[in-house]
Amino acid sequence: MNDQPKIAAAHPAPVPFHEPGELVIRNVNWAGMRALYRKEVRRFMKVQLQTIWAPAVTTLMFLVIFTIALGGANRQVLGVPFADFIAPGLMMMGMMNNAFANSSFSLLAGKMQGTLIDYLMPPLSVGELLLALVGAAVTRAVAVGLALWGAMALWPGVHVTPTHLWAVIWFGLMGASLTAFIGVMTSIWAEKFDHAAAITNFVIGPMTLLSGTFYSIDRLSPLFRAISHANPFFYAISGFRYGFVAAADGNVLVGSVVLLALNAGLAVLCYVLLRKGWKLKA
Repeated sequence: MNDQPKIAAAHPAPVPFHEPGELVIRNVNWAGMRALYRKEVRRFMKVQLQTIWAPAVTTLMFLVIFTIALGGANRQVLGVPFADFIAPGLMMMGMMNNAFANSSFSLLAGKMQGTLIDYLMPPLSVGELLLALVGAAVTRAVAVGLALWGAMALWPGVHVTPTHLWAVIWFGLMGASLTAFIGVMTSIWAEKFDHAAAITNFVIGPMTLLSGTFYSIDRLSPLFRAISHANPFFYAISGFRYGFVAAADGNVLVGSVVLLALNAGLAVLCYVLLRKGWKLKA
């Protein structure tokens, strides 16, 4: 008779399954938000020649045309050389255009390619989804801005050394976030790429070019000066320029408040549209 105790066979512990609808991620889903952010960044980094370097070169051509071809190198605006005046505005213009281009593509491409479910099904809250999309767009804007800054720093006769670094960072982020939120709204509303192109050509482009990038609004008539002050892009470019040349067309504090309020309002509007699933959910 065998009196040795029998050793029970080891059984793996059952894997716990959560009931449907049970709250598992109780706080911010940092891992999911980081994954979506990295996906969006990798998307434009894979074609960085088109998404970063090409816009930087195109924007740099404006500097060449206005300072060399049109003989503007010897002029002064706001007490600084013309080249130093337009360089920060061109950087901000490139950043804002590319922030819009990035955020307006994501959800719209999902609609056109049938992959929108990849954005809506993961366990991400509306705020996390919005933050990842806007964060990736701002990242692309910063990359374009740094590329432009490096090229302009090497360009003879152009001085782009920041004098107020806080203004460069603040207005750079506020301006890029502004167009990023507009891009998210566009991608929610648009049903085809032509719709997004229409916003680019008839809204973003004119507002950027008519925001005091190439001129001081002090030279405009009172009517057009008032119109310029109603353009939110003006505050981003003027404040960003202040960070480099310590001179601005408008009140820097007012511009900061206006941009902060607009970004907050657009963030709430984007949040509501995403939460309702307007033009996203059948």
